[in-house]
Amino acid sequence: MASRDPPPPTTHAPPDVPTGLTLFLTIPYAFFLPELVFGFWVWILVASTQVANPLLQGWVMYVSLTSFFFSLMFLLSYLFGFYKRYEFWKVLDSLYHGTTGILYTSAAVLQAHATIISETDDLKNYFINTAASFFVFITTLLYVLHAFSIYYH
Repeated sequence: MASRDPPPPTTHAPPDVPTGLTLFLTIPYAFFLPELVFGFWVWILVASTQVANPLLQGWVMYVSLTSFFFSLMFLLSYLFGFYKRYEFWKVLDSLYHGTTGILYTSAAVLQAHATIISETDDLKNYFINTAASFFVFITTLLYVLHAFSIYYH
């Protein structure tokens, strides 16, 4: 006959987040600085053009600015250890970066469309929009990679 004793409890200790400069060298967290830098370039480049399509590029600006500030808050929470107070920080981080990856995908498509539209206008704005489109797609890739790497880490 089987024993009636309950099985021993299992505990899952989340992996420790490195501190200091090693935070920027480990894979899930190494994406923070490139996300911030490339996201910064997106909204600087879009802001430097003559916004011919405010609906399209307004969404790009909204996504890039809000994502920049929320990612900065996530980075500061990791640097100062605020994540230690909550058990669900890993899920929250993965959900945030996944959602932001989806939003950045829509912003990348809209920015590419704004670039195509600006091709017939001023050539200087076309080149700036092309650079902004490049950085939007790179930032999208970084956010998606961050979401998957924090989920599978």
